[in-house]
Amino acid sequence: MENITKDKRYDKILKNEIAQLTKLVDIDSPNAVLEEVKCIFIQNYHVKDFLIMRKVFKDFITLYNGLYPGYKKCNTPYHDINHSMDTFLAYARLVDGYNIREKPLPVKSVVIGLIAVLFHDSGYIQKKNDNVGTGAKYTKNHEKRSMEFLKKYFRLIGFDEKSYELSCKMVRCTDLKEDASRIRFGSNDEKILAHIVGTADLIGQMASRTYLENLSYLYREFKESQMPGYDSEMDLLRNTVKFYDNIAKIKLKNELGGLFEYARDHFAKRYGIDRNLYVESIEKQLGYLTMVMETAPRGSYKEKLRRKRKKTKKTGKKGKNHD
Repeated sequence: MENITKDKRYDKILKNEIAQLTKLVDIDSPNAVLEEVKCIFIQNYHVKDFLIMRKVFKDFITLYNGLYPGYKKCNTPYHDINHSMDTFLAYARLVDGYNIREKPLPVKSVVIGLIAVLFHDSGYIQKKNDNVGTGAKYTKNHEKRSMEFLKKYFRLIGFDEKSYELSCKMVRCTDLKEDASRIRFGSNDEKILAHIVGTADLIGQMASRTYLENLSYLYREFKESQMPGYDSEMDLLRNTVKFYDNIAKIKLKNELGGLFEYARDHFAKRYGIDRNLYVESIEKQLGYLTMVMETAPRGSYKEKLRRKRKKTKKTGKKGKNHD
């Protein structure tokens, strides 16, 4: 009885905390995310400076859907469109929070960051002539492949070499193997924005409402790429809390300058919620994961980690529901 009570308590906490974050925008709708990012952007900058993002976003969707010349459809279920949307939105919120507390960051560099965020995991996408395995095999060097894509893309949309170079440094800040504090930048503003990209990548995915259930997808990607240290899905789940405490949290606070704190400024100013919903969601999810791993019967943990999704009703002419 004790385990059942504890399970319900954690389930309620998980549902309530993440619901607060996800209620602000329909994260499952890329167009809704784009509109939210635009609304955040124009709080600090002129709407004309966002126009380029319409084309960039269309190209991003085209790429991930397998319609971009020379590339296949994204087939990595963890590093997919949804992950990029989580990062895209987190980046916009952090930039806004920084602008609120400090001073507005330069608009051109902010836009470069928006582009870099959208394509920071494009390195997972296979080219048309690549018929072996999935894009997960590129896990260990996907950042390099992403930068190669960005080099061609920045030329295509008319951005200069300096813009491309900054985007590469931003992508490098998402690489857990690289010490972001050692990357040299042309200005402090560029460093701040690149560190925001790295921060958004971490907090965006770990605060996602589907983070826990998607860990099984992450394990499959690791397995295909022969990533060492994870012999089973259970190993990955057990190490997720340790990853946050011993790696992610330290990287966020030290290498990336504690910029995750600016999320609170955004939520306080724009929504009247004086809390860091990202940090709260991450910690609640990891608390829930710990409880599940300690109490769930062997083999039943997957069901406990799966979030209940809303059923979509199909309405006929007379309003009848069809299965």
